[in-house]
Amino acid sequence: MRRIAICVAASTMTVSLTACGALNVAGGSDDASPTKGDDLTVGLLLPEKDNTRYEQFDHPIFKKKVDELTGGRGTVAYANADASAGKQAQQLQRMVDDRVDVIVLDAVDSHAIASGVKKAKAAGIPVIAYDRLAEGPIDAYISFDNELVGEVQGRSLLEALGSDSAADTIVMMNGSSTDPNARQFKAGALTELAGNVQVGAEYDTKDWKPENAEQNMAEAIDKLGVDGIAGVYSANDGMAGGVIKALKAAGVTDLPPVTGQDADLDAVRRIVTGEQYMSVYKSYPQEAENAAEMAVARVQGKDIQFDALTTDKVDSPTQQDIPAQLVTVVALTKENIKQTVINDGIYQVSDICTAAYEDACAEAGLK
Repeated sequence: MRRIAICVAASTMTVSLTACGALNVAGGSDDASPTKGDDLTVGLLLPEKDNTRYEQFDHPIFKKKVDELTGGRGTVAYANADASAGKQAQQLQRMVDDRVDVIVLDAVDSHAIASGVKKAKAAGIPVIAYDRLAEGPIDAYISFDNELVGEVQGRSLLEALGSDSAADTIVMMNGSSTDPNARQFKAGALTELAGNVQVGAEYDTKDWKPENAEQNMAEAIDKLGVDGIAGVYSANDGMAGGVIKALKAAGVTDLPPVTGQDADLDAVRRIVTGEQYMSVYKSYPQEAENAAEMAVARVQGKDIQFDALTTDKVDSPTQQDIPAQLVTVVALTKENIKQTVINDGIYQVSDICTAAYEDACAEAGLK
């Protein structure tokens, strides 16, 4: 369940909070009576490292924004769960014991973490769900519009298959069954794919791990044959890499279109060479920076600013009408690499176009 944002800025790339008035809200004493000064501690719990975005973008961008918002007096207590729900539960409990002021949580398992969220709430520590909607008494949620992500992936795959796709058979490589985002990605994708292609094999990929996706894809190839797979819906880039590895191991040289998500550097390079058809680019700087703003505003009692940052509403299995911010996304293909990840400073041309990719980059207009 979700409600679409009331305030959406006109932008070809991202939602602009400035256009919604959120980033121009004053942060002074006129907003509310602050409950905490700048010497605050924000707990940041991220889920895993296989997806390079968390260590490369989310954590450092989030920390930099907290520093900026607090004049360098704020602290970010950071922990990464390495895809272990049990480890994340321990990390959350440690932050509760350490009495951090607010916790920003990207759950490994949204259901399993609910008891930890309850403990934090009982201790008077607000919890903001980041990127994945955790269960329990969440104060707010920030993520990308996950169903839109799936729609973009599904629509892009259909475009790659062409107008006669109804007879084509695809493989669906969904994300982890413990991640509510994976269900939303799948639901969004099926709004485009259902009735327009045949799904020959479908998998929920444990822990989103590329090696598990590779194993699943090998099984799909055994079932359908290499000539029986016209395309692959892969929910993210890491799994797309595993899918492509399995196809190559089966002797496929003319790869079918494969989708992805997250604009990982390796995926961008695969898009340049044509091995991967597309990814979904999500502005990590916008998500991480706005999450930091939400956390600081919540702790400091700046209710006007907090409300302006959370104009959407979402429901979880345990809670309704959670204040939220849903950030829009864009399909990343060979044609718009410059306008997306390079323009936003995620990568430089030199990051993508190493020696092994010089010819492909020149053909793509990146040199």
